[in-house]
Amino acid sequence: MLEKFPVYMTSFKQDRLISVYLPDSYTEENKRFPVMYMHDGQNVFDDEGAIGGGSLGMKDYLDKSGLEIIVVAVDQNPEGDERINETCPWVNGEVSKQILGYASASGGRGKEYIDFIVNELKPLIDEKYRTIENHTSMTGISLGGLISTYAACRYPDIFKRIAIISPGFYRNQEEIEKLLQASDLSAIEKFYMDFGTKEVGADEEMNQIFLDLTNSVYQILSEKLNDLHFQLVEDAEHSYRFFRKRIPKVLSYLYSDR
Repeated sequence: MLEKFPVYMTSFKQDRLISVYLPDSYTEENKRFPVMYMHDGQNVFDDEGAIGGGSLGMKDYLDKSGLEIIVVAVDQNPEGDERINETCPWVNGEVSKQILGYASASGGRGKEYIDFIVNELKPLIDEKYRTIENHTSMTGISLGGLISTYAACRYPDIFKRIAIISPGFYRNQEEIEKLLQASDLSAIEKFYMDFGTKEVGADEEMNQIFLDLTNSVYQILSEKLNDLHFQLVEDAEHSYRFFRKRIPKVLSYLYSDR
């Protein structure tokens, strides 16, 4: 089952569409379920309405797999740089400038976005549905991976399982590394991350730059986490066509105990 409804975001002064996937077994009385929060909601469950024309196909996969979890997807704001603003906790830094070739003033509202999920959305979901309140995960792609890593640092006692697919750390590279170094991540139970060898196509030099930036974060995480899985995906590009293929591995890792 897939339910959709708007939720008011106080800091952003706007409604945002929320999609909630419920497994078939949700109809069983009194049964409770873990919850996974995801970003870029238009591209999570099916191709209809997906931005860019492709999705993760999560609804079909979850229907067929029978994995008993609730998935909550927050639509992105597609206007201008709003997605960048919400998925970057800080204004884009020097590494971003070097890669993009120009200084960007985007970013800086990631804290408000994550606080919305923690303080407004999660309480609503926990009240509305039969959730296991202390079994909460977060998964994000690209800049969604950046903001999910930030959420793990800010709220490690809430988001105990994290998955980041082809993370776009470069926009806030300096700051996310500093935050990770300073954070107590001992409450994190599982952390999945992957990266494609051809994220930017045939440009080998740029692919290596992005991989090196990802590896810098991985090295910090490897010193702090007991259960960290990193996957280098050969020939994978920065596209939903490739992201979609990794969903079975992501979910089987995050929920190996379900």
